[in-house]
Amino acid sequence: MGETQLGRMQFRIMQVLWDRQRANAREITEALNEAEPVAHSTVQTLLRQLEAKGAVGHEAEDRTFVFFPRLKEDRVKRTAARELIDRVFGGNVGGLVAHLVKNERLSRDELDALHRLIDQSQQD
Repeated sequence: MGETQLGRMQFRIMQVLWDRQRANAREITEALNEAEPVAHSTVQTLLRQLEAKGAVGHEAEDRTFVFFPRLKEDRVKRTAARELIDRVFGGNVGGLVAHLVKNERLSRDELDALHRLIDQSQQD
């Protein structure tokens, strides 16, 4: 299950479920619409796809399906990051970090956190 690939909107649905632990399709649609419009029917279709992939499950409460995540957030992120590193940067983690440092606006706090992580990884 850790190798389940998720599309952008599927990942956004998973983020809602990871945050809330349980939600029905209407609640998920409302949460997603806070950032960008998405049709309720699209969310329902994506939930069926996610369920077919084993990423979510559901329980019936009265006449409403309540969905919950079956995948752990950290495992999905780890898999997605590894796929990005392999596909775009040829497996070179340093290439990804260098790209982000050069091309993204990192705050002083983010840079300090990166320095701490690098220092810590050298001690391990």
